[in-house]
Amino acid sequence: MFSRATLDALARGHYLWIRAGDDAHRFLPIWSVVHGRRLFIRSWNVKRGGWHEVFAKEKRGAIKLSRTGAEVPVRAIRVRSERTKTIVDDGFAAKYTRPNARKYVKGFRTARRRDATFELLSTT
Repeated sequence: MFSRATLDALARGHYLWIRAGDDAHRFLPIWSVVHGRRLFIRSWNVKRGGWHEVFAKEKRGAIKLSRTGAEVPVRAIRVRSERTKTIVDDGFAAKYTRPNARKYVKGFRTARRRDATFELLSTT
């Protein structure tokens, strides 16, 4: 479970840096949503070989709160609940409100992107 301070920082921050799998992969900036004590991410590209596919297979990786921050090991769980996916949809809409974010918030509601939703759990 993530600390409250970590979750608060993630809720305030624009990007979360993730690396799916082992050290061979690089960290990428993505959007995230905090709901209660839970952290969610969703793939925009949903491309073959992307981080969502690595998380689906390997279930492990790491996050950083900033580009140069400390690594936090995580385990990824694919979200299957439609109710939870809707909570994540609404979380993106509430967090990312700038005009240039609208198309991405709307795009995150498509079925293929909703199906690429993961909950991240701290393994430390």
